[in-house]
Amino acid sequence: MIEKEDPKRKGLCEAVIEKIKEENIKFIYLQFTDIQGIIKSFEINSKRIEELFGIGENFDGSSVTGYGAIEESDKVALPDPSTFYIVPWRNDNRKVARVFCDIYNPDSTRYEGDPRYILQKAVKKAEKHGFTFYCAPEMEFFMLEQQSREAAFKFKPSDMRGYFDYDPYDINEKMRYTIAEYCDAFGIEIECLHHEVALGQHEIDFRYGKAVETADNTNTIKMIVKTVAAKNNMTATFMPKPFDGINGSGMHVHQSLWRNGVNIFYDESDPAFISYTMKKWIAGQLKHAKAMCAVLSSWPNSYKRLVPGFEAPVYIAWGFRNRSPLIRVPEFHGKTTAARCEIRCPDPAGNPYLQFAVLLSAGLDGILSDDIEITEPTDRNVYHLTTKEMIKEGINSLPGSLSEALQEYRDSEFMKEVFGEQPFKNFYYAKLEENDAYRVVVSEWERDRYIRL
Repeated sequence: MIEKEDPKRKGLCEAVIEKIKEENIKFIYLQFTDIQGIIKSFEINSKRIEELFGIGENFDGSSVTGYGAIEESDKVALPDPSTFYIVPWRNDNRKVARVFCDIYNPDSTRYEGDPRYILQKAVKKAEKHGFTFYCAPEMEFFMLEQQSREAAFKFKPSDMRGYFDYDPYDINEKMRYTIAEYCDAFGIEIECLHHEVALGQHEIDFRYGKAVETADNTNTIKMIVKTVAAKNNMTATFMPKPFDGINGSGMHVHQSLWRNGVNIFYDESDPAFISYTMKKWIAGQLKHAKAMCAVLSSWPNSYKRLVPGFEAPVYIAWGFRNRSPLIRVPEFHGKTTAARCEIRCPDPAGNPYLQFAVLLSAGLDGILSDDIEITEPTDRNVYHLTTKEMIKEGINSLPGSLSEALQEYRDSEFMKEVFGEQPFKNFYYAKLEENDAYRVVVSEWERDRYIRL
């Protein structure tokens, strides 16, 4: 493998091997994601880790969504030592650790369809232009209770509380505290963890970081939240819209761009203290918003959230304090390091490697384009307009379904460039299959509405 010759990596590997001996760690989870964002994992005996840091672990990729056909199934998972952490809820006499992997072909070349590699390529392109991309997602999720033994898969919110509500004796507050403790054990700095608007809904915000590290942390948090829920006989879900009539779960992503240690989204000469570079970055993301939507909001259910009336953005525009457009610039009180923009359509059900890759690439395209259109910010609130009203007024909005989003994705040469030709097709066909499975299901709503009509 190419990375084994890297002196920095070699030092990290040696430190991990020493840590394994000191802590008497018995097994290690090797983890990666499929193209959908589902974490894949297998355990190896810790005695093998030195060997695997050098040559990786072979596995059959044909059964992993988006990883190729049976005739090209052999893949190699190479552990990244910088992601090594002891799993805190397995900290007993048989300690277990976790490490994320990069995926290779048997000939030691990188596998083009590895979502982590797609993000790493986007990061390298930005670095060639002297840019460092930082981001921070706000991850919303629901904690659910199963209604009864008889009602399998029938869930209800785990509490009756609302935005910022606090009860020190409530199991949900205790679970949030445990989540924060586990995040700390994985080296993730939590900035805020609180109850959200809907019943049983919570939000976790962590400190911004570089794109790949932040995507790793996003996946780790999903694992932590689901584990804490399971340990309390509950189910945690990052499903965008588990219940109709109430707010869904989004993953607003705060973004900033740096060069030589300076946040280049800040400009003290601008009335709003935002730079021309930030405006071009926003313009690039607005330009590719429809094509990106299949990646940022990647489930059929995502489009039950992206509807008017529930604080979800559908309006392709940008503004400042206004939260109804797709992108807003939060108040940062003139603080240089805090200058950023926030895109509000992503949800936490998707693959963060791919989500951050398309956001970075679209913003970069805006910066590098000479003819990009920079629109004026808007203060118009379109939250309470219906879909019909938005169409009548000619408001440019996001796709209304995954099917529409996939058409925009399919026709985008930009998205094909970000993914690479084969991964582009892999993602498209995987989501097409998912959407087809959704389309053939007849819902209770349809029966109630149409049988007696």
